[in-house]
Amino acid sequence: MSLFKSIIRLLSFKLTRDEMLQFGLKHFIAGFIGTWIVGMGRYWDDEGASLLQHLGLGSVIYIFVLAAFIWLIVKPFFVENWNYFTVVTFISLTSFPAILYAIPVEKFVNIATATTMNMWFLIIVASWRLCLLYYFLKHFTKLGLPNILTITLMPICLIIASLTALNLHRVVFNIMGGFSEPNVHDEAYTVLMFLTLISVFLTIPLMLAYAIGIYNRYKGRSQK
Repeated sequence: MSLFKSIIRLLSFKLTRDEMLQFGLKHFIAGFIGTWIVGMGRYWDDEGASLLQHLGLGSVIYIFVLAAFIWLIVKPFFVENWNYFTVVTFISLTSFPAILYAIPVEKFVNIATATTMNMWFLIIVASWRLCLLYYFLKHFTKLGLPNILTITLMPICLIIASLTALNLHRVVFNIMGGFSEPNVHDEAYTVLMFLTLISVFLTIPLMLAYAIGIYNRYKGRSQK
């Protein structure tokens, strides 16, 4: 199967587990380059962005950290053929929808409209990538639905809750959407604060569900 077709099948929720197991260096390189380009595109017209952001290195670092986090979360479930390379390749390939962030809508519409459009770009991309993660975990790990939902939601909830605890909610805002400094009138900022509140409340229940899931997995293996 061609590289382009593999990416399209992944982004359209059609890639099978066997195809995921065939991820190779070409898939990783394509995802890495895509992440790098999208990372640069997100801040290309932002004069206040740091050099790290303009070079797209922040996004590149992010996929390695997130992949490591997801790999560690799933590791205790003893999933067959579970490895870091497959996870980081998958995470990198899901970066392509974020090209929406590179559209300079503020150059064509007023600030209020641009803020609203950026908010919808954020919602679309974040939802798309979260659904892709769910699809990946469901088809690759073959765990039960409760465990899949827990593992899907844990990374984003823990990251947002941790940054909020460190009073870095504005950093979350910039990481997720690439927006300029928000003000009290920004609709997108309100949406993010709502998501932050949900993440904080979900963190403890998700951790409890995760612990229960691991216990049941160990119990099932010992009985076999």
